Amino acid sequence: QVQLVESGGGLVQAGGSLRLSCAASGRTFSSYTMAWFRQAPGKEREFVTSISWSGVSTYYADSVKGRFTVSRDNAKNTVYLQMNSLKPEDTAVYYCAARPIGTNKYDYWGQGTQVTVSS
Repeated sequence: QVQLVESGGGLVQAGGSLRLSCAASGRTFSSYTMAWFRQAPGKEREFVTSISWSGVSTYYADSVKGRFTVSRDNAKNTVYLQMNSLKPEDTAVYYCAARPIGTNKYDYWGQGTQVTVSS
């Protein structure tokens, strides 16, 4: 079992920045690929970014490429999402998720943190 707790959300003006954190507890953090998803009101949850267990490989949705950066600190059991040049369309609840290495399903999810970008 892995427990995930997100923090760092809030209200920011367009063009601003926020840094989200996801603290993990439970089994070995480095055994998991970590990802961020988001869900805007009335829309389905969508993939934002993922990072491999080592931090070497990262993937981004086209909508956030060049603006968002994912990173992880395995010593602190934490994954981060640095969000720059925020747009109103980035407004959503952001979720952290963990996928065991060798599987293709994100088994563990945090409770989410709200990000609101005002125009």
